[in-house]
Amino acid sequence: YSFQDEEDMFMVVDLLLGGDLRYHLQQNVRFQEGTVKLFICELVLALDYLQSRHIIHRDIKPDNILLDEHGHVHITDFNIATMLTKEIQVTTIAGTKPYMAPEMFNSTKPTAYSFAVDWWSLGITAYELLRTRRPYHIRANTSTNEIAHVFRTATVMYPAAWSREMVSLIKKLLEPNPEKRFSQLKDIQDFPYLSDVNWDAVLQKRIMPGFIPTKGRLNCDPTFELEEMILESKPLHKKKKRLAKKEKDTSKSNSSQACHLQKHLEMLQRDFIVFNREK
Repeated sequence: YSFQDEEDMFMVVDLLLGGDLRYHLQQNVRFQEGTVKLFICELVLALDYLQSRHIIHRDIKPDNILLDEHGHVHITDFNIATMLTKEIQVTTIAGTKPYMAPEMFNSTKPTAYSFAVDWWSLGITAYELLRTRRPYHIRANTSTNEIAHVFRTATVMYPAAWSREMVSLIKKLLEPNPEKRFSQLKDIQDFPYLSDVNWDAVLQKRIMPGFIPTKGRLNCDPTFELEEMILESKPLHKKKKRLAKKEKDTSKSNSSQACHLQKHLEMLQRDFIVFNREK
């Protein structure tokens, strides 16, 4: 659902009060393996739905995964999502570099990629939730050539405390070859580690997450709200007053233009003879 006014388009979405996963990582929340396992299950159902609608999200990361008040995950921020069909190939480099799949960084020529890029991002996200750091040392300012070198040479370290099954699952998501990477719901459902999952219960949110956001608190950094109020050239909280002034100024301008036009019409009637077509 959306609507717009003279300045902005507004998109109405569900109210999710649990904050995003990035915020909780910054608050030193340590997600247990069982919690991350459920997150993965819920997110692959979301990715499967997007895939059924021919949508690649291209920016799966903790910042774009919101929690509701019960601790279930929801994907948000579709700013750079794109459609993928048989007729349309996707080659544009888009996303957040530390979460982007290797096939998106072809330095010689643009390479078409598919839904598997979102599943790579899911693997990076799952690793980060468990370890509070990403598996590859890649930053937003890392060059494309450097990133390609990292993927060729780096070895991903998996803590001994993680279960072998979880390590195996993340390895399947972080497979450099997109043809071999887990990128279908069936891949996940057939995986032994997830054989005990009741997928209908996951879909209907009947499984209680191991982490539930604290109720009665903001669950986000209020600094962002203050920045919007202080730094934005057209802050939303002043919109009503701003638009009223704009409407008043427009009304004055229209009145002035009408008066100016009337003077010209009077001059035309006075100084010009109307052509008589019947003569």
